[in-house]
Amino acid sequence: MNIDLKNPSLYINRELSWLQFNTRVLAQTRREELPPLERLKFIAIYGTNLDEFYMVRVAGLISLYKAGIQETGPDRLTPAEQLSEIRKYLHDEKVELEQNYNGIVKELEEEGVRIRSFVTVDREAQEKLREEFYEHIYPVIIPIAIDATHPFPHLNNLSFALAVKLEDEEGNVKHGMVRIPRLLPRFLKVGGGTFVPIESVVEHFIGDLFPGYSRVASTPFRVTRNADLEIEEEEADDFLEMMEEGLRSRNKGQIVRLELTGDADADLVEFLNSHLRVEEGDIYYYRTIPLNLGALWQIVGEKSLAHLLLPSFNPKVLAPFDREEIFTAIEQQDSVLYHPYESFEPVVRFIQQAAADPDTLAIRMTLYRVGTKSPIVKALIDAAQDGKQVTVLVELKARFDEENNLRWAKKLEEAGAHVVYGIPGLKVHAKIAQVIKRKGGQLKSYLHLATGNYNPGTAKIYTDISYFTSRKEFNSDATRFFHFLTGFSTHTKLEHLYMSPTQIKPKLLWLIEKEAAHGKEGHIILKANSLAHPEVIRALYRASQAGCRVDLIVRGICCLRPGVEGVSENISVSSIIGKYLEHPRIFWFKHDDPGCYISSADLMPRNLDRRIELMTPILEKGLAERIEQILTLQLADNVLRWVLDSEGNYHRVEAAEGEKEVDSQELLEKYVNKLYSRSRKRRSSGDRSYVKRLAEKLLKES
Repeated sequence: MNIDLKNPSLYINRELSWLQFNTRVLAQTRREELPPLERLKFIAIYGTNLDEFYMVRVAGLISLYKAGIQETGPDRLTPAEQLSEIRKYLHDEKVELEQNYNGIVKELEEEGVRIRSFVTVDREAQEKLREEFYEHIYPVIIPIAIDATHPFPHLNNLSFALAVKLEDEEGNVKHGMVRIPRLLPRFLKVGGGTFVPIESVVEHFIGDLFPGYSRVASTPFRVTRNADLEIEEEEADDFLEMMEEGLRSRNKGQIVRLELTGDADADLVEFLNSHLRVEEGDIYYYRTIPLNLGALWQIVGEKSLAHLLLPSFNPKVLAPFDREEIFTAIEQQDSVLYHPYESFEPVVRFIQQAAADPDTLAIRMTLYRVGTKSPIVKALIDAAQDGKQVTVLVELKARFDEENNLRWAKKLEEAGAHVVYGIPGLKVHAKIAQVIKRKGGQLKSYLHLATGNYNPGTAKIYTDISYFTSRKEFNSDATRFFHFLTGFSTHTKLEHLYMSPTQIKPKLLWLIEKEAAHGKEGHIILKANSLAHPEVIRALYRASQAGCRVDLIVRGICCLRPGVEGVSENISVSSIIGKYLEHPRIFWFKHDDPGCYISSADLMPRNLDRRIELMTPILEKGLAERIEQILTLQLADNVLRWVLDSEGNYHRVEAAEGEKEVDSQELLEKYVNKLYSRSRKRRSSGDRSYVKRLAEKLLKES
C-alpha cells in the first residue's frame, strides 16, 4: 500500500497542538493530591503561557490572515481556519479554567488564605487598605479623562487598567481610565492571609481620583499586543541600536486581545472597543478569576505559605564534583549532570574557577537566557577585567529576554570582553562553554555542552542535561565553532559534534533511516520540547512502516499523528507534565554506536533549518546507559505521563488496579537523595567507582 506521507490528515496543526499542551498544564490544577497553592501555581503558568501564545502565535496568524496568506503548514489549515479553531477552543476552555480556579480558592480559604475584593473584607482591613491607597497608590496612578480634548491614551503591551463611566451633578456622562502600573503589586495583603486585587481598591476610590464626578460603572481590562519582534538585520548598520528600537516598538504592535471582567458594563465595552478595535472572538470575559493570571505568582511565592506547596527539593552536588577541583574532575572523566536533581552549581563553578585561575588564557561561551542576576556573567566580567581573553556570543534575539541580554552585553563590552551579537539571519541557540588553560607549558581545553540555558534560576525548575569533557576531538570542534561565530566563514563543518542548520538534520534523518533498516528489532527514543519538522516526521513514519518501534517523549507541540494504520502504528507519543518543566533534547538509537545524543535543538523547522544549534554524541558507554535508563523510567511513568491518540487527543496514563505508581520526577528526586546519602558514607573509602555502580543500581530499581 503506497501512502502519501505528505497527506495533510497525517499532521496535527501546530497551534492546536500547543493549545492541548496548555490544557495539560491546566489539568494539573485538578490533581487533588497536590497542595492547593501548588495547583494555583499551574493556573499562573497556564495564564503566562497563554499571554505569550497570543502575543506571538495568534498575532502572527492575524498578520498572515490580513496579508491574504492561505496556507501555513503541512496540515494545510488556513490562518482564518486556525484563528476560528483557537478562539472556539479558548472560549470553551474558559469554563473549566474558572471552575478549577474557584475550586482552588475554596480550598485555600480552608487553609486561611483568601482572595477578596475591597467591599468584602472587614472594616479593619478596609482601613488598612485606605492607608495603603493614599500612601502608595494614589501618588503613582493617574486619572485619565477621555473626550474631544483628551484623546484615548496609548496602552502598552499587557497594560492593565480600569475603564470608568462617570456622571457629574448635572447628569453629564463622561468616560475615563485609570492605568495601574506594573510597579504596583497585583494583590494587596492584609491580615495573615487575605489578598485583595488592587483594582477593587482603586475602584472604591474612583470618586477621589475624579473630584466632582460619581462612578456610574467601571471595569478592569487588559490588552495584549503583537509582541513578536520583526528584525530586518541587513537594513541596520548597528545591531544594538536596531534591537533597542525593536524593543521600543514592541509596545506599538497591533492589539490582538482584550480581557474583561464578566460583569463589564456593555456601554463601557463598546466605548473601549471603539478605540481598540479588537475582533469579537478575541474578547474574553472572566466572571470570577482576576485578570493577569501570571500575577498569581505573587501569592504562590509568599514565603509564609510555603507549606501549601510541594516540598522543595534541594539539588545535590554528587561525585566527582563534590570533592574534586572542577577541572581536575573533568580531566579524569567525562561527566553528565541531570538538573535540577543534580545541582547546577558545578556549571557556575566551571566559569567562576576559570575566571579566578591565573593559568586560564581564554573563556568562550554562548549566552541565550541567563537571568537578571547572573553569577556566570559576573564571573565573565571579572575574567575580562583581569585581562583574560573572554569571547561571548550574546543572542539578542532570544524572545522576551532581549532587554536583559542587551544590558549584559553592554556590561561585558565595558569590561573588555569580545561580544558577538548573534549571526545575521540565524538565531544562536547552542549551549556551549569552553575554557582554555596553560598547564605545564601546554594548552589544555575543557568543555561544557548542555541542553538548557546558563541560568541558575531556571535550572532549579527545568530538567536539563549538562555534559563536561576534556576530549581533544570535541574541544577542537568547539574552537572551530567559536571561530565560525566570530569570523566570516559560512562553510564551517564540525567533525565530531554536529551543528545546525547544516549538520544536525541530515544526521538525524540518517540515524532514523539506519535504525529503521533493523525493522522490528529497531528502536528509537526521541525526547524534545516540540516535534513539528515535516521531514523528521516523515522519516519517523517510514521507520514505523518498516516495523521499527518509535517512542517519542514530547512535552509540548507534536504535529505527528501516532496510531494511524499503515503509517504510524509503531509510534507512541508521551508528554510529561509535572513539578519540573521537561526541557532536555535527547536522541537515542538502539543499534547506533554511540547511540545517544544530547542537543540544544528541538525537532522544529526553526531549530534545524534557521538556528545555530549543537548536537553532542555521548561516547562514554556508562553515561549513555544512564541517560537511556532515565528515558526508560519516563516511558514507564503512570502519574505524570499523557499519551497522544490517532485523533489528536491526549489521555492521562493512570496506574492499573494493584499496579505500583511510577512518578518519574519524584523517583528521580529520591534516587539522587539516596545516591547523595550513600555516597557521603563512602567518601572516606576512596572507592571512586562506587557512585557510578550505585547510580546504575538505583535507576534499575526505580
